[in-house]
Amino acid sequence: MSETKRQKQVGQLVQEELSNIFMRMGFNVTEGGMISISSVKMTPDLLEARVYLSMFQIRSPEEMMARIKEKMGEIRRELGNRVGKQLRRVPELIFFLDDTLDHVFRMEELFKKINEEKEKK
Repeated sequence: MSETKRQKQVGQLVQEELSNIFMRMGFNVTEGGMISISSVKMTPDLLEARVYLSMFQIRSPEEMMARIKEKMGEIRRELGNRVGKQLRRVPELIFFLDDTLDHVFRMEELFKKINEEKEKK
């Protein structure tokens, strides 16, 4: 089922504001790596935001997710302050690890190996 125009608009608004919040809180560049919000998917009732985080060169993504979840109250409060005029209710935030970058790197490695094997033959 595809997202409605309103879901996409609210998702984009939440993504922009969360990016700013993460930057202010120092989550975007941490431990020598980077965290970015790759996408935000809203439920049809706009009460839940599924936030997909992309982590680049973070030693322990699970540990970082736990740190972000510890700050959930502060993040949601700040989000409410920023989008309170546009939305009736601040959506519940659910964070997911977006591992598409890992898949891309694995696929590139596999293609390299295949090409190297072809060149050897």
